[in-house]
Amino acid sequence: MGIEDYGGGQGPQSDVLVVTTNDVAGFQVQQVIGEVFGLTVRSRHLGSQIGAGLKSMIGGELKGLTKTLVETRNQAMERLIDQARSRGANAVLMFRFDVSEAAEVGTEVCAYGTAVVLARS
Repeated sequence: MGIEDYGGGQGPQSDVLVVTTNDVAGFQVQQVIGEVFGLTVRSRHLGSQIGAGLKSMIGGELKGLTKTLVETRNQAMERLIDQARSRGANAVLMFRFDVSEAAEVGTEVCAYGTAVVLARS
């Protein structure tokens, strides 16, 4: 697996800017739309669990689980962007992820932030 299998984030042509900061240099917040989030829950695959168990005995990265988590985070982020766009935002400020166990059968990933309309200042 190459490095591209472990990356995430937006492509260069996205119409909704997503940042982890409170503001964006050169832009002013014209309107705060409010909280937006993207949520996904992934179940654990039995094969990957067995592989992870074996790998944990000898140490090292669990590449299959890492790739699955990256895909899950990217899906949550795409859902956040879709929600922001549908509410009229062109940016999401204070972007964060929250990851937790979901009833001991999977992993819940929530991408969240504040949807806003930005304009050049």
